[in-house]
Amino acid sequence: MQKIVLLTLILLSLGKVKAQKTDGKVSRKIDISSRPGDHLMFQLSSDHWTGMPDSISSHQSGFSKGFNAYVMLDKPFRSSPKFSIGLGIGVGSSNISFKKMNVDLKSTSVKLPFIAVDSTNHFKKYKLSTSYLEVPLEIRFSSNPSNLNKSWKVAIGGKVGTIINAHTKGKDLQNKNNSSISNYTQKESSKKYFNGTRFMGTARIGYGIFSLFGAYQLNSVLKDVAGPPMKLYQVGITLSGL
Repeated sequence: MQKIVLLTLILLSLGKVKAQKTDGKVSRKIDISSRPGDHLMFQLSSDHWTGMPDSISSHQSGFSKGFNAYVMLDKPFRSSPKFSIGLGIGVGSSNISFKKMNVDLKSTSVKLPFIAVDSTNHFKKYKLSTSYLEVPLEIRFSSNPSNLNKSWKVAIGGKVGTIINAHTKGKDLQNKNNSSISNYTQKESSKKYFNGTRFMGTARIGYGIFSLFGAYQLNSVLKDVAGPPMKLYQVGITLSGL
């Protein structure tokens, strides 16, 4: 709760700075009076882990995906309104799907067990989901800052997040021959194996409200003692006014 309050105060402070009028000399060059000071940013991604050992990667499904949503504040540079800084707060989520595998979050082992279940009962659909409260920061360039809907845009930056949830979810229990046993759903939650803080580098490029983005985790998904040094990367589409 203290982290959320602190982040909110930072965003409110930046909002007050943005509300101040820009230098008169700059405003005569490029009119950005109608440019919004805040906006929403949504991202859909294809998610992957680097550094997976074969015992895990051989059981990864091709349907892993993520969703990120942020409230962003935008502050143009007074000396050059084509450039700006974007700072926000929101939630980033990732869902890594597996086939014929169980990730035992409730284990008492030091290392997180990834257990192959090829020859026993298993779930038809199974995923490991994590979500983080995140603060993204971007340095942005717009080719036409007075009309962002008709502007090329480039942004590079990063984001830091604190974990708020980690769980597995399995649906439709099957036997070893892939025949349905029951429409059973199992969900287990535990954050103990995951790094509590996540650092990611980000980049995006696009035109108008759409852009392509990429994000790469700089530290490991799991704690050092909990498993191999796997890192998340996301590639996808961003919907944003800035």
